[in-house]
Amino acid sequence: MAASGFDTGWDRLRRPVWLYDPQTGQKPYANPAALALWGADSLEALAARDFSARSPAMKARIRRLVQATADGEAVSERWTFFPHGQPVATQATVSTIVSGAGQSLLLFEATVEEVPAEERRAAEALRHASTLISLFDGDGARLFSNPAAFRAYGDAEDSFVARFAVPAEGLAMLAAAGATPVAGLRAVHTRHGARWHHMEARPVPDPVTGRACILLDEQDVTPRVEAEMARSAAEQKASMAEARQEFLTEMSHELRTPLNAVIGFSQLLTDAELPAALSDQAWRIHAAGLSLLEVVNQMIADPLGQPIQAPVRESRGDAAPAVGPGQPATATAAARVRALYVDDNESNRALVQTMFAAMGFICETATDGEAGVEAATSGGWDVILMDIQMPIMDGITATRRIRALDGPTAATPIIALTANTLPAQVQTYVEAGMDDCVAKPINMVELMTKVSHWAQTCWRDAVIEEPPVAAG
Repeated sequence: MAASGFDTGWDRLRRPVWLYDPQTGQKPYANPAALALWGADSLEALAARDFSARSPAMKARIRRLVQATADGEAVSERWTFFPHGQPVATQATVSTIVSGAGQSLLLFEATVEEVPAEERRAAEALRHASTLISLFDGDGARLFSNPAAFRAYGDAEDSFVARFAVPAEGLAMLAAAGATPVAGLRAVHTRHGARWHHMEARPVPDPVTGRACILLDEQDVTPRVEAEMARSAAEQKASMAEARQEFLTEMSHELRTPLNAVIGFSQLLTDAELPAALSDQAWRIHAAGLSLLEVVNQMIADPLGQPIQAPVRESRGDAAPAVGPGQPATATAAARVRALYVDDNESNRALVQTMFAAMGFICETATDGEAGVEAATSGGWDVILMDIQMPIMDGITATRRIRALDGPTAATPIIALTANTLPAQVQTYVEAGMDDCVAKPINMVELMTKVSHWAQTCWRDAVIEEPPVAAG
């Protein structure tokens, strides 16, 4: 583009004047003073140079000038130029003019200043800093912002309060910062969407007018905040899952424990030789108990509410168990079974003892895990039935204590008798050293079958481990 139409009178000015095309990064016109400032021999030599903004800070600054001067306004600010790599500090007034071809060009009118080296370096550091730095007057109108702040906010940078996602927070910080420094984490609206900024605002004097102003420093900490929020959400989710598990465990225990007595004793009454009317009433109680158990199983979502058919631990030896799944215990086995039942609920203990007595089994009881461990040390038990949720000492701890004992007692088969039969819970019983599990409410056939099986396993182990008798 020729200089004609722009250079009337400008060539005679002593201050540097030039045009800058923000689209191409070229200077289509410069007066002699500007050519001298830029160290160019001619306008053609200057136009051949590429003055495109390369750094993010410079691109943001040029973009802001284009926007700020688009409506005929002029912007006056300090610029440091680097013709041939040498810094030249100026105070430049920038405006927009339109060429005959309809191009919008930036008109620079510069006055060379003698600025101390330290001040020039500070100004350049401020412009290229990644920290968002802005200066506002007491009403929150922007007086200055570095390129980082402009890149973040664009047009919204002109208002202190407009940056905040919650305007009331912006108003509160603006009011507080007029008297004392204030800082905090705030949600903000930027050109790149919602972000989290750590903001620090403090009162400072305007270096130009001396009036009270507010200096705002901002750091984008969105990745750190989002990571913390994700961690917190994961912890909350885990806590809710744990609370749900605890609730299910408690509900399972509190509902199935009384149901165990209702269903168990009604079963015994149904099997007893009662008059027809009483037998019918007992049967109705038993049926109602089973219906309620089904509701409990569905409510708690316990897939192991049904009887567990297979032992957890494989029995040793090649001999087959005398009692198969679903078959009643034999009289021969009954004559030898001696069991210890550990449970803190009196009704449960009475029910199991009654069931054992009906089969001819011997059953002694202990009221908590600690008493159960003490009773187990006496030895001679074919099987130990262990409740899980008990005061003083729970069944899992008691099982570990028994497994840690010296002698054959440590190998006594232990069957969990519990209302807590969620898969993860059963796995815990296995890891503690239990051999099997029977769910409450107790199915009498299942219980007697498993007791007989594990009692016979205990007897076979005793025979296998008995030393041979020396020949006389």
